[in-house]
Amino acid sequence: MNIEKMMKDLQRMQLKLRDEIETLEVEGTSGGGAVTARVNGKKDLLGLTLTAEAITPDDPGMMQDLIIVAVNEAGRKIDAEIERKTQDLAGGLKIPGRS
Repeated sequence: MNIEKMMKDLQRMQLKLRDEIETLEVEGTSGGGAVTARVNGKKDLLGLTLTAEAITPDDPGMMQDLIIVAVNEAGRKIDAEIERKTQDLAGGLKIPGRS
C-alpha cells in the first residue's frame, strides 16, 4: 500500500473533478418551456430565455414564479450532476479493504 501514490492520485482526481464542474452547464425549464435558465457548475446564471407566453405584464407574479422555478430546477440538476461525478470519483479510488 503506497500512501503517497494514493494521495497523488486523489489530488489528480480532485483537480479533474473541479475542472469538470467548472465547465459543466445545465438548463432548467418551467411553464412547459416558457422559461429556460442556463447555469454553470458554480451555479452562476449564464442565460435566461423567456418566450412570449412567459412575458405577462398584467401578471408579473406569474413571470417571476416561472423564472424562480426554472432557476431552481437548473440548480437541482447541477447538484445532481456534481453528486454523480463525486460518486464516480469515489468509485474510482482503489482503497485497500474496500470491495
